[in-house]
Amino acid sequence: MIEVRELHEVPELEGVNALFDGIWHFGSGDPPITLELMRALAHAGGYVAGAFEGERMVGASVGFLAAGGALHSHVTGATAGHGIGFLLKQHQRRWALERGLERITWTYDPLVRRNAHFNLAKLGARPVEYLPAFYGVMEDAINQGDESDRLLASWPLTAPHVEALARREPYVAPVPADAVVALADEGGRPVPGPDDAATVLVAVPSDIEGLRRADPGAGKAWRHAVREVLGGLMAQGREVTGFCGKSYYVLERLERQ
Repeated sequence: MIEVRELHEVPELEGVNALFDGIWHFGSGDPPITLELMRALAHAGGYVAGAFEGERMVGASVGFLAAGGALHSHVTGATAGHGIGFLLKQHQRRWALERGLERITWTYDPLVRRNAHFNLAKLGARPVEYLPAFYGVMEDAINQGDESDRLLASWPLTAPHVEALARREPYVAPVPADAVVALADEGGRPVPGPDDAATVLVAVPSDIEGLRRADPGAGKAWRHAVREVLGGLMAQGREVTGFCGKSYYVLERLERQ
């Protein structure tokens, strides 16, 4: 049984730091957030929560209030299994709704396929901005010195599809048969294709973390290809409306009224 609760005390926050270091292995590098800042955020009414399996912390999330009636989820991490990430995000959603907030935002690496699937297909968030090298070059064990391109995701908390997904009801946006692949994965390499259809698909690699370790050049090739194709299409006004087949971003040219 997983319990999610807000955190306030220093020993709990030390546990958050230990959990995050166990996930990202920052070592002597900068952690994603300091104990002092978590303490200040919790005291000032920000969001600091942990997920527990018995007495063991298995997930945590830290966020702060943002402009426009939003909570910005700065960092969330969880151990694998038990749907901990989903439970954390649903706790975060309830917390925000209780305070009259309309949406939650966060950033994530667009190349990490499982995160894209989780954020878009399981939660119903939608990317609204492509942010090249948002945090500079990352030196933790997972990112391996790669540039920190990010997508800014926006989660509309009361949208019908978000409410359905919160009830664990499946919601799959259909992909038109005439959709074209604007970026394909061919033998582990990114290959650009046509992007002139109403709906286009953009692939990401199956395991970017492993690829960065095994073939840093291929990892960087994916980074720049996704930046150029996905980022370029979003800059042209295309909207990301889903993530299909656990492999492709779905982008549509939506008509404005």
